[in-house]
Amino acid sequence: MTMKGFKYALLTGAVLPWATALAQESDLTQEGAVSRGTAEAVIYDTTLVDPQIQAFSNWKGKVTLVKEHLPPHSKPDLQFRRENGSNDLPAGGLSDEVNTTPGPLFPGISQTPWTPPDPTLAVGPTHIVETVNMALAFYNKSTGALEFSQNLDNTGNPGFFEDVGAGNFTFDPKCFYDHYAGRFVIVALEVYGSTQAFIDIAVSDDNNPNGTWYKYRTDARIAVGSCRYWVDYPGFGYDHQGYYVTGNLFLLSGNCGGFGGAVFRIFNKTPLLSGQPATFSDLRDGSAYSVQAAQSFDSPSVPYFVQDWSTTQIKIHAIRDPLGTPSLASAIVNVPAYSYPSGGAPNSGGSSIDVLDGRIINVFYRGGRLYAGHGVRLNSKNMARWYQFAVNNWPNSGSPTLTQSGNIDGGSGVHTWFPALAENECGDVGVVVAMSSSSTRASVQVTGRRSSDPPGTMGALTQLAVGTSGYNGGRWGDYFDIAVDPSDDTTFWVVGEYATGTSNWATWIGGYQVSDCGGGGGICDDVQAFTAKCKRTGKIIGKVVFTSTAHDGETVTISIDGQPFNATVANGRGKVGQCCYSGNHTVALDVPAGCKDPIVVTCP
Repeated sequence: MTMKGFKYALLTGAVLPWATALAQESDLTQEGAVSRGTAEAVIYDTTLVDPQIQAFSNWKGKVTLVKEHLPPHSKPDLQFRRENGSNDLPAGGLSDEVNTTPGPLFPGISQTPWTPPDPTLAVGPTHIVETVNMALAFYNKSTGALEFSQNLDNTGNPGFFEDVGAGNFTFDPKCFYDHYAGRFVIVALEVYGSTQAFIDIAVSDDNNPNGTWYKYRTDARIAVGSCRYWVDYPGFGYDHQGYYVTGNLFLLSGNCGGFGGAVFRIFNKTPLLSGQPATFSDLRDGSAYSVQAAQSFDSPSVPYFVQDWSTTQIKIHAIRDPLGTPSLASAIVNVPAYSYPSGGAPNSGGSSIDVLDGRIINVFYRGGRLYAGHGVRLNSKNMARWYQFAVNNWPNSGSPTLTQSGNIDGGSGVHTWFPALAENECGDVGVVVAMSSSSTRASVQVTGRRSSDPPGTMGALTQLAVGTSGYNGGRWGDYFDIAVDPSDDTTFWVVGEYATGTSNWATWIGGYQVSDCGGGGGICDDVQAFTAKCKRTGKIIGKVVFTSTAHDGETVTISIDGQPFNATVANGRGKVGQCCYSGNHTVALDVPAGCKDPIVVTCP
């Protein structure tokens, strides 16, 4: 830590915990073991930073690949990443209908000394936070005005994580807005030599990122036998109970295999909201790789995680009792067959763009529905693929199933990749993807589907930003991001990368809506009541009552734990009855969507 950062920490009354952090490595030698740790808070006020907007954008100097500053590592040749035959499961596509309405659009962070940018965003009531390698920025959501920007490592003035001990290399930052608590949350990783690795996490004290943050530096050295591993490529999710960080484990020291599986870190969010000491628990799955954590709405019974498993299967994980005695549960779900991406994506005026390896990009949970997306290769080109799963109360009972899936096919010779998905209160889904071809420059595109659209269908792509140049930088992304606006629960916000020069990247932030989604009105005005109950036999009954018989003959959809069931309206009522269940279950009115909140019922 620099003397400048040390003085700054003292100025704000911060606690300096990193001197003891090295004593808290996690021993996860035995799979199923749980290791626990703690960390003290550093209290930090961004309003004391001078200047508020620091000059890191539009970097003109040397640009370095992030991986060049990491210990030597490579993707594991794991058994599960394999061709696994074929099947006849259908995957939908794009319609010709444009069902997206673009809203505010403004430039995000542009070229820093690092590539790829790895952009993510968090959307609050009045502000948007963006992170990239290795910087962050706060924007006014209404105007797009940049209010604050800072490097994440100690090259800032000071750097955002400098006063918890961060050196000159933080990487893979991510962020989200916790709508349950009304807080912004940021995570970043560190690794130095063969002895140090950290997960840094910061939580704002309210729904405005300008002002006080509670920051923590937690040891991320994972012991497996006599060897130590560091954490790479984090997933970052949340629910009503905790914050969840996942990551790949690569060898830090010792004479062992170069790959140790995936770690799952659980932060109890409650102490982090008031700057109390952080408490966290770690678990490990030695066969997992590039697991993504769900950003969750509607208070799921467990946190969910997703990874690709084979060319016909997706693996879903859950953590039982995450704040007590946590344990991992896993289930494999069959999906339409695909091949892993290869060959990169051409872009006009540039060389091939690296679209990664088919790992899951993001995960989103709402009302018993779990969404995930990744890249696949079909018909001799790389293509974005998305899934919707019904969790069916798993792992408490039942098993997760695939509800629908689709490919985002931009047309002949067009490649798409990096899909990120979210669902709003209307039950409509927004998606952002990257797109390019040999005759088009790489661009940021969005699409969406209404809850009433045919299964597997997304609307036509809408362009938000396109590069001003071809790109020769190779590495792209490594992902795009999407969030739902907490102010209206209907607007989708996205961030994606585009090129401003053959070796220069920039990001673009945009908001949009899926047409006909307004969080109520129209047919919702005719919905008098929505009820759900569970009978002694375990039969769940969901019923929607309209104000008149005007909707007789129409179809309503009521889901149980994300599994949809249709009913025809008669005498002003539509009813679904399904048997037999036990325990707690979420019953939701999917069509018409956005009219009533989901209901949790308890069965014998």
